[in-house]
Amino acid sequence: VQLQASGGGLAQAGGSLRLSCDVSGATLTSGTMGWFRRAPGKERECVAAINWSGDGTYYADSVRGRFTISREKAKNTFVLQLNSLKPEDTATYYCAYERRGWMIAFIGEKRVDYWGRGTLVTVSS
Repeated sequence: VQLQASGGGLAQAGGSLRLSCDVSGATLTSGTMGWFRRAPGKERECVAAINWSGDGTYYADSVRGRFTISREKAKNTFVLQLNSLKPEDTATYYCAYERRGWMIAFIGEKRVDYWGRGTLVTVSS
């Protein structure tokens, strides 16, 4: 299973970006998928997660109301829409997936089966 993240780049404060994570090598039929980020000088954190059925989501307090996670089942892809960006959103973003639906463990990074390579998001003030 491979995860390929795309969509990072440079945005101005208040702007938007859309990150996509394409999954190959398996069809997602269960589990938890989401996005982590590591900002300079900080630990990696989970910013958003969604379960396979799409009816359960998690957002970090710092992004709730500004970021939206969704999945496109037909495309085996999940997406993070970043709106109202702030300079403190500058980070390398990683998509990730775990197979068993253990969302709490996933959010705490205790259970992650696959990682994508990071994509850099830079927000200028």
